[in-house]
Formats: sequence, structure tokens, C-alpha cells
Amino acid sequence: MADKTRGTTKASSEDTPMGPTGRPYHGFPTPPPLDSHGPARIIALCNQKGGVGKTTTTINLAASLAQYGRRVLAIDFDPQGALSAGLGIATHDVPTIYDLLLDTKRDPHEVIVHTSVEGLDIIPANIDLSAAEVHLVNEVARETILARVLRKVAAEYDVILIDCQPSLGLLTVNALTASHGVLIPLECEFFALRGVALLIETIDKVRDRLNPSIELDGVLATMYDPRTLHSREVLERVVEAFGDDVLETVIGRTVKFPDASVSGVPITTFAPEHAAAQAYLRLARELVARGAVA
Repeated sequence: MADKTRGTTKASSEDTPMGPTGRPYHGFPTPPPLDSHGPARIIALCNQKGGVGKTTTTINLAASLAQYGRRVLAIDFDPQGALSAGLGIATHDVPTIYDLLLDTKRDPHEVIVHTSVEGLDIIPANIDLSAAEVHLVNEVARETILARVLRKVAAEYDVILIDCQPSLGLLTVNALTASHGVLIPLECEFFALRGVALLIETIDKVRDRLNPSIELDGVLATMYDPRTLHSREVLERVVEAFGDDVLETVIGRTVKFPDASVSGVPITTFAPEHAAAQAYLRLARELVARGAVA
């Protein structure tokens, strides 16, 4: 959590508090309301390692942006369906993103579900999505199928967040091809660092061959525990490796996240005053300040 109590206490030459990333702690302003909505900027939350906070970040970033008046569409692009479950959406015997991938002529509005958070919608997923790569492998322009689906609804939203599965397969390539930006949640743990170079290489290949406009919107440090030397050292190495691409906001480790997931609501609803909820609101403000979101 990037705040004064969880960060270091040393000050810059202007006595500016320092955050966990070793940079001055900025108070990002509350985003002004939008006069109109759309077209959406599409952001893929991607890391081929599981358990790094992709789904948690998708849920809570989406809810935070919606709280600031943005219209948000979350795409569950993982066969485990954790994003759908985390927002309290039933996925048994309902149309899902899988149906849209197999039938691109189908109207996505038939699949979009409104969540309990005002301004936040979701296209759910379930285990059927695990068969998508087999069905799509022989399709023409198979890497662009998701982009064609999202093109039909992009004008209605300000941001579309895609929760990718932990792999670098065809589904993830589809997400990267459809996206304007990539946000990489990275657990503050040594082994989480090892696969990021391969992910960056995949993003570069997608940029070169399929989507020349894709950008790295940032690396988000998650599950940070300032009490452990390991977390602090890993975060230091992440900043050394990625520099200004590392977001100032850092997400701390807390049991409130699984508690909120069990309740089927974002942490901003479950425990709005908790430091973790405030961290995701700060992340939303930072992404707006960086121009990653309108």
C-alpha cells in the first residue's frame, strides 16, 4: 500500500514523503467527471504467472473507476471464471465470452451483465472457455476475434478491462491484440519476477506483428508486505528493472481481498475505508493522471 504509514520515512530535498517504490509520494487528484462516454480504451491485465492479483486488480480497479464516474466493462477471459465469481455473477447455463468468440455475429449486449456496482458491467466466463483455443486454432485471423467482438460495444464505455488467464496462449494473444494498453500485476515475490521478461517479449511480438499501437501502461506491485525484507528487496528490483513503468501505487497484502471475493463484491464496497480499498482508488486516480484512462 503506497501511503505514508506503509512507505519509508526518508524525505526528499523538499521533505516530500517517499512511497514504497522509493519515489516521492504524489497525491493524485480526483478525476473530473466526463461530459460524454466512449470510445473505450481497452486494457489487458496480463501475467502468465497465476496468483499475482490479476483478477483482484481487475475487480477493484474497475469498481474504483466506476466510482469516479467512468463506464467500465470487465471481460472475464479466464476459464476459471474468478472475475465473474468475484463480482457475484452466476455463470452456469448463461451465455459467456466463449459464445461471442465462436459466433462473432452474435450481439455482445446479449451477454453483458450489469453488476451491483453502478457503471460496471461484465462479460462473464466459465469453464467452456478452456475449449476456445481448440476451436479457434483454424479460424482466419484468429488473433483478432476478441477485437472484433469488443469493437461492437467500445463506444458505450470509457474503459474495458480484460482479465487474462495465466498463460501466453491464443486467448492472451487475442487480449493483447484487442488492447490499447497492458497492465502487469506483479507479486512482490522473487519467482514472480522470473517470467516477466517472457511476457514483455510476447507484448513486443504482438506490437510488431499484430497491434503496433499497444503500450505498457504500467507494472503494478501487488501483495506487498513492508514488514518483510523480501518484499522490499523484490520491489526495489522491480523498480530497477522497469523504472518509471512501475506505478507509484502499491497494493498491500490483506485478508480483506478473499473476504470481499467470497461476498461477491469489490473491496471498495465490502470495506470502503480499508487501506486496500483506498489503494485501488488511488490506482484509478494514478492511471487517469498518467493518461491511461480518460
